[in-house]
Amino acid sequence: MSTQFEATVTVDRPIEAVFTYLADGRNDPDFSPRVLKIDKTPDGATTAGTVFHSTVKDAGMKSQRDFEITELTTPTRIRWREASDNSITVREGGYDLAPTPDGGTRVRLFNVLDGHGVGKLLLPLAGGAARKDAPEFGQRIKAAAERAI
Repeated sequence: MSTQFEATVTVDRPIEAVFTYLADGRNDPDFSPRVLKIDKTPDGATTAGTVFHSTVKDAGMKSQRDFEITELTTPTRIRWREASDNSITVREGGYDLAPTPDGGTRVRLFNVLDGHGVGKLLLPLAGGAARKDAPEFGQRIKAAAERAI
């Protein structure tokens, strides 16, 4: 059983800069208040195989999450999968970026969520909450990227 959420926003910054910002998952706390801490292995540039280790807080509970970058196509595509063992995980997620005629960047974010064990029962609630927050999440990405770049 899975569910998906997505959001699309236009960031008023060039595509190369937006790609670089989003490819560094250590920037996630700038726009995702659920991310309490995040580190990266190995150090250096983000490439396929890079893993971001995070501590997140969902529904009042802390958990550890590991996200592996599975694809980077500069400057248009970033893909990841969750490599941790939690009741709800991200089977696949990503950013699709496209330049806009005025020099900005259209960013589409998506995550496909899977439920495991008790997570199968919680998935409809978690998916509904994620879809409800998706437009705001997109706006937080836009605001954070525009501040940082």
